[in-house]
Amino acid sequence: MLCRALAGRSPRGVRRRHGKTTQTKGTTMSDISGAGGADSAGEGPPSSDPEAAQQDLKLFRSLRNHRNYRLLMPGQGISSIGAWMQMTAQDWLVLDLAHGSGAAVGITAGLQILPALLFSLYGSVLADRYPKRRILMISQAVMGALALVLGLLTVTGSVTVWNVYALAFGLGLAVTLDTPARMAFTFEVVGPRDVSNAIGLNNALFNTTMILGPAVAGVLIAAVGTGPVFLINAASFGAMELGLYLMREDELHVKAPVRRAKGQLRAGLRYVRKRRDLVMLMTVMLLVSAFGMNFAVTDALMSREVFHTGASSFGVVTAMMAVGGLVGSLLSARRRQPSMRDMLAAAAVFGVLVTASGLMPAYWAFAAMQLPTGMAMMTFTTAAYSITQLSAPEQMRGRVMGLYLLVITGSSLIGYPLIGWLAETFGPRSTLVIGGIASLASVVGTVAFMAPVATGLLARGTAPRA
Repeated sequence: MLCRALAGRSPRGVRRRHGKTTQTKGTTMSDISGAGGADSAGEGPPSSDPEAAQQDLKLFRSLRNHRNYRLLMPGQGISSIGAWMQMTAQDWLVLDLAHGSGAAVGITAGLQILPALLFSLYGSVLADRYPKRRILMISQAVMGALALVLGLLTVTGSVTVWNVYALAFGLGLAVTLDTPARMAFTFEVVGPRDVSNAIGLNNALFNTTMILGPAVAGVLIAAVGTGPVFLINAASFGAMELGLYLMREDELHVKAPVRRAKGQLRAGLRYVRKRRDLVMLMTVMLLVSAFGMNFAVTDALMSREVFHTGASSFGVVTAMMAVGGLVGSLLSARRRQPSMRDMLAAAAVFGVLVTASGLMPAYWAFAAMQLPTGMAMMTFTTAAYSITQLSAPEQMRGRVMGLYLLVITGSSLIGYPLIGWLAETFGPRSTLVIGGIASLASVVGTVAFMAPVATGLLARGTAPRA
């Protein structure tokens, strides 16, 4: 039934220009796996004209140049605020239902993450096999329906913790279908010239909603309870659905979807394994994320156990990190295309800053360090995301992004238990000092181990030039 829905007709009112949805005659794999992936979309490299180059560097060029992105971004923003609101309210509801059990909150989070670990690669195959816009319309509808069910159960007083567990797992399944398609869809909306800018703007939007969503949820929970928060989130998916429906399909940078065949998942894994640059990128991402990006735990430990501050001070630290991430995202959005060198440099700087954060002698110095740390983190992740998008050929992009997603999700399974053990064994400061040093060592070690790849990336054009 799902496959039939995904393969169905285009939504009413949209047009398809055949010249953009079929592969250019004579294009080969070597043509589309080169620098920046520009050929994979049937477009050449950015213009050498000075005026055009200046336009490329403008911060909001994706919004200016692409009507479809102007429809997508507001929907993403509204939906993301709703998602953060639901996450906050769901944790609060579970604490109420389980009488303050932190284990119950952990189980809920684990059930929501588990489908991504089990099925994200299969979701990425679907992203290559079917139109990504249609996948997103279906997945968004499913997530909205799940939020509606949770809201109705809560406002009627019939919700149980087992209901929340089941709905969290269902949401995880929907996200597993949604995320690979969403990650690859950015390229289709703006094309190769503006994809780095769009990713930077998306990350800036994410950091903004990460601040707004929990804040709005806290006010609403205090005023009306958790049930209405879930209902508001259910309604927020309508903005995303409307934006997707109103898009002009003939302006999307798409080719014909990959036909169903045996071994497509294995083919995607083989492709990444043969691309040593992608192997290096994902290895660095896995290790740096596992060792250094555990701020939900490390910042709480430092604020409470080292500096003996309360929840409001922890909130300041979190806000500083989010503001730094927002600034880093906007600075990244101004760049035309990142290079592998940019990514590795940002990862190394991030490791140094995380280590320095763990050595700060006073609370306000620690809080201030979160601003540059957030900037470096978002510069690193934006560059890695952009390079992965640009270097993946059209018919493999969903599967490559699915593997990228699996790497990020899997890093949490490594990082959080490790951080907990370090805190118990060596104290809270060690979570940042050792984590930062390990992040820096991961970058240096990976580059040294893959030295021929690292030194030849720019010369061979397998990574976009800055």
